[in-house]
Amino acid sequence: MSLARVQTRALSGVGAAAVTVEVDLSNGLPSFTLVGLADTEVKEARERVRAAIQNSGFVFPNNKRITVNLAPADLPKDSGCFDLPIALGILGASEQLDVAALARYEFAGELSLSGDLRAVRGSLAMCLALQQTAKPCGLVLPLVSAHEAAWVPEARVYSAAHLQDVVAHLQDPPVIKEGWRALEANVQPTPIGMADFEDVKGHAMARRVLEIAAAGHHSVLMVGPPGSGKSMLAARFAGLLPPMTHDESLSSASVTSLCGSFDSAQFGQRPTCAPHQTASAAALVGGGVPPQPGEISLAHHGVLFLDEFPEFSRRALEALREPLETGEIRISRARYQVTYPARFQLIAAMNPCPCGYLGHLTRLCTDTPTQVARYQGRLSGPLLDRIDLHVSVQSVPYLSLMQAQRGESTAVVRTRVAAAFERATERQGSHNASLAGERLTQHATLDNAGTQFLQAIAARLNWSARRLHRVLRVARTIADLGDSAGIMPAHLGEAVQYQRVLQA
Repeated sequence: MSLARVQTRALSGVGAAAVTVEVDLSNGLPSFTLVGLADTEVKEARERVRAAIQNSGFVFPNNKRITVNLAPADLPKDSGCFDLPIALGILGASEQLDVAALARYEFAGELSLSGDLRAVRGSLAMCLALQQTAKPCGLVLPLVSAHEAAWVPEARVYSAAHLQDVVAHLQDPPVIKEGWRALEANVQPTPIGMADFEDVKGHAMARRVLEIAAAGHHSVLMVGPPGSGKSMLAARFAGLLPPMTHDESLSSASVTSLCGSFDSAQFGQRPTCAPHQTASAAALVGGGVPPQPGEISLAHHGVLFLDEFPEFSRRALEALREPLETGEIRISRARYQVTYPARFQLIAAMNPCPCGYLGHLTRLCTDTPTQVARYQGRLSGPLLDRIDLHVSVQSVPYLSLMQAQRGESTAVVRTRVAAAFERATERQGSHNASLAGERLTQHATLDNAGTQFLQAIAARLNWSARRLHRVLRVARTIADLGDSAGIMPAHLGEAVQYQRVLQA
């Protein structure tokens, strides 16, 4: 038989579309043609596959016209994961292995010239997509990629070290070599140590704000002079968040898998991404050809910490507005339209002025009012309106710092956060930051006194409807932390206190 079909996957955003590799051998002038909207690195597979087949002890059909089609033809294909299915298709079409055995698996893997299998990116996304099909089959991957894909529950994942291992297993009867292994699904992530919240002395208001943010999935802006502890607070924030569910862990890990940066030791741990302020808009939200996820997607279900917030480019900051609202980012290019998840918690930190000492207890600010206004004006009103909590972080005097008692530990605060998060989940099925429209009206109702209080504040400060809704969400979280069924005026008053410490 001169025709063979092998199933594999092509990455598209965080998904992985099914691809059929069709290999046809026919008489004619010897050639090796690869069609199906293949990118440059896929077309280079011709030379890798030829050398891998010959160096693995098999016969490459040099005297045949070889046509490889990657279907569907209109789906862009990149990466070296097509090497293994192309090689198996050629061996099947040339009757060096059983073609019927190929239908029992999907294959992905890059081949070295000696036939060794090398890891590919996105194997976790491939396995997730395969498990969502009606009748999932086995997935054959290189060893490192297979261990990554094995985090998917009930997945049938097989690892192979060499092309010979795969071919031997597909024989009738199969020959199980040392390099072939069936992996059991991983179920328990490895706990890792994190910096503890009790290291923070003082900063009672900042600690309270971060507790509220963790309980309700709210974004935070911290404003204070250099050395006041903003970065220290942000580094400990992820430890306050509720534990990730297995689905959230898979969703977060699938993004890092696309970038080839998956680390099994980090599975189940909420990521914290802290890009430098020189990062471009594409580095933050994603981009390139083919598009790659940016820092906001790598922080999916975790924390995005942006230090020196106004120092980021205006274009990069404004690009955050859509994902802060929708929890995803859509990237459109000439041939690619992909959507990446971006449900992160933004923790931003900044100095109040260019010199950093505006409002400092002991040091004078050297900037003019115009310089201060220009510096704070780098953050647009619409962007600030999308940040739920604003807090001023002042430096703690050295003597007070030495005499201060250690604060509550991460474990103690996380217990309160988890209890408040559970109340919100039982009531509405999601965290408070996601409440909108009718659901916000239903679960964040106010009595007459609360309504009048909020109306008076909104009229005096000229707040937008978006800001009013955010105050309601924050007040709902404060009420949950206090185990209160309704929102009291005291909860509203505290929520109002955490709004707009900047005048821009």
